[in-house]
Amino acid sequence: MAQTTADVLERPNGRSQPDEAELLDAYSRAVMAVAERVSPAVVNIDVNKDGRGPRPVNRRFPGERRGTGSGFVFTPDGFILTNSHVVHGASRIEVTLSDGRAFDAQRVGDDPATDLAVIRIDAPELVAAELGDSSRVRVGQVAIAIGNPYGFQTTVTAGVISALGRSLRTDAGRLVDNVIQTDAALNPGNSGGPLVDSRGRVIGVNTAVILPAQGLCFAIAVNTAKYVAGRLMKDGRVRRSFIGVGGQDTPLRRQLVRFHDLPAESGILVVSIEPHSPAQRAGLVEGDVIIGFADQPVGSVDALHRLLTETQVGVHSPITVLRRNDKLVLTITPQEAQSEIE
Repeated sequence: MAQTTADVLERPNGRSQPDEAELLDAYSRAVMAVAERVSPAVVNIDVNKDGRGPRPVNRRFPGERRGTGSGFVFTPDGFILTNSHVVHGASRIEVTLSDGRAFDAQRVGDDPATDLAVIRIDAPELVAAELGDSSRVRVGQVAIAIGNPYGFQTTVTAGVISALGRSLRTDAGRLVDNVIQTDAALNPGNSGGPLVDSRGRVIGVNTAVILPAQGLCFAIAVNTAKYVAGRLMKDGRVRRSFIGVGGQDTPLRRQLVRFHDLPAESGILVVSIEPHSPAQRAGLVEGDVIIGFADQPVGSVDALHRLLTETQVGVHSPITVLRRNDKLVLTITPQEAQSEIE
């Protein structure tokens, strides 16, 4: 007996499966609901520089001039999250809301190491976006980006979460971990706008694309943004520790790895030491190879950066180095780092 359409669409439990049109309609309704809910919180940011020379170009968004981008209100009293590269070094910041109202903004603080910044406006009747939990994000779920690419306000694009746990190097030279990769289309001007889930909760702050590739877009996870925003609102900056070495990753000779029973096959070759720095006071010299810090193995500059948190400021910590063929353990006291970008 031939099957009817009803038979094909019948589930084992007796309920009919939705057809493609119904599924597409449900998807469309979800995206429309998110756009209506979140767009009022998304802002356009225009920045005036001091006029000395041309505006620098953002290396990760080719063609975008620093100081122009997006952001979103995340508290009803006017705090706005955006990218550091949008507002860093600004002499004047103007924020335009989705309803056309424009306000001067004050920079609360920015953190080039994570490419995040907080600014604030004094305005009534603000709509704040809801911050979600990026630890609950899963590959394949719907992701919706809202921003102002090329000045086209509150542009909505949709896609999926392509990957989690990526690392992205900021203009400050540091790696940001747990970055979200998405194929929701981003363009110059999307910087600082929200990446949201199907319920309108912010899961990331859009920050970069890779050109000329298509569909390779990245957002700083909202859990990172919440931590950084809290520190910026409290102190105007994020404290990190600093030891004062210039280094580069280097492989270790196998004989040394076996002889000293080292956990990694690479380290950090010290190529320069800043005068009066913690490294100089600890006795490090050019040519040393750093292989451990604070009782943790260190195989790369990025691994050392991850350990140099604010909790290490002023703390006496062991630093393990190879000097020629000898393994030495010195004591170093990191100090607070200054801003990576002046």
